[in-house]
Amino acid sequence: MTKAKLEIYFFRQASGKEPVRDLLKSLPPLERKFIGEDLKTVQWGWPIGMPLVRSLGGGLWEVRTNLPKRILRIIFCTRDNNIVLLHGFIKKTQSEDIKLAKRRIAKLRGDI
Repeated sequence: MTKAKLEIYFFRQASGKEPVRDLLKSLPPLERKFIGEDLKTVQWGWPIGMPLVRSLGGGLWEVRTNLPKRILRIIFCTRDNNIVLLHGFIKKTQSEDIKLAKRRIAKLRGDI
């Protein structure tokens, strides 16, 4: 049985900015290609686990993309059979990035 495709949306701030879209646009084309392939795998294969996707708890998940010289993480949630890309970053340390994604999911849910 073929799995249903989930639509991917970018979290939009009140200002209209889409932080994950902005991050992706700032990357070189080859890196965007790798990330796009990983997002497509999640989109068509959800639910999917390690090593590509890891649960962060509280409804947050991360896509773990290994780029040629660095690692990119995109934190997302699912909502109404859609994927919402909340935050993206080049991996260094994650604690502040996870806190930011938690604030964004709370806004998306209307908790704030």
